[in-house]
Amino acid sequence: MAKAYSPGLQIRQRVLHSSRRILPIPGDVLGKVGDQVTSQQIVAQTFMPGDVTPINIANQISVAPSEVPSCMLFSVGDEIHVGDVLARSKGIFGFFKAETKAKTAGTIESISHVTGQVILRGAPLPIQVRAYQAGTIKEVIPEQGVVIESEVTFLQGILGIGGEAYGTIQFACQDKDEPLIASLLDESMQGKIIIGGARMTGEAVKRGIEIGVAAIISGGMDDEDLKEILGYDLGVAVTGSEHIGTTLIITEGFGDIAMAERTFNLLKEREGSEAAVNGTTQIRAGVMRPEIVIPLDEKMKAAPQSETKQAASLGILETGVPVRIIREPYFGLLGEVGEMPTELRTLESGSESRVLEVVLHTGNKVIVPRANVELIEG
Repeated sequence: MAKAYSPGLQIRQRVLHSSRRILPIPGDVLGKVGDQVTSQQIVAQTFMPGDVTPINIANQISVAPSEVPSCMLFSVGDEIHVGDVLARSKGIFGFFKAETKAKTAGTIESISHVTGQVILRGAPLPIQVRAYQAGTIKEVIPEQGVVIESEVTFLQGILGIGGEAYGTIQFACQDKDEPLIASLLDESMQGKIIIGGARMTGEAVKRGIEIGVAAIISGGMDDEDLKEILGYDLGVAVTGSEHIGTTLIITEGFGDIAMAERTFNLLKEREGSEAAVNGTTQIRAGVMRPEIVIPLDEKMKAAPQSETKQAASLGILETGVPVRIIREPYFGLLGEVGEMPTELRTLESGSESRVLEVVLHTGNKVIVPRANVELIEG
């Protein structure tokens, strides 16, 4: 029998989740299989070659390039500090000597008698990879990194800004329909992951950055506010490399839209827990969604695991599966799949498409194209 599939947004109270933590270049892995790690523990590290600074010694002391090696006061491999005299000319009859001093620190990598240049290599740049997800190392990839696995509460959003952040979950809004405004944030929230309700305002984000919150999560955001915060229009690409002073995640979409009740309640259950968030979003090939990862405590691990709907986890559209409508005029509304007629229906645009019935949480039923919904997995 044919099945209909749809992309899904994961909102799971309890799931076995794994994270691959890999270095960009080969390095050292700081753990072994079976080790327990915390979210901010360093699990792999390496060093990138330092910056290169070319210094034209021949020009600076007015000698021919071939004379530079004999004028150098340091050799290849020597460490240089700012202010050290690098080279001194022989002058005329021992007088009128010219010299040049180092303006940057580093190690001499080469001295050329052809160009008269000295290449100074800066100190190696350390690169450290944190565990991100508290749990157990299940696999070690030699010289690259590790795979960490643990049971977590796992939620995905629609769009994120900024990279990985860590902190304790704290609510600023007490209702999913309450906008997150600047007056709801105070100094006690420094270093926390702040949960809002509906739209987060631009002023609230600025206030959060000023306070030093780790991340802000809310239902929606105005695109003009986002443009003002970033200083430019966000293109269709990959986010996560922004450095605005905090990480932002919107769970529903742009505009004045409330956080989904299920998402809000699930986060409310975990208020006070330590969490890790990542705003990295990619909407092209290899889709990546912003995520919130909250490790389960011992009490939750000991509790029996509730059954979840297998269909949703497989991305299958069928009656009873929870979905979110992702196109107007019902954008952002949640419900369950009702009837799924097999025949094509003519849409307002004149095109024909397969549709389905969504039973909204209010009890109302609406008919939308199947492409206009996404599954809420978990």
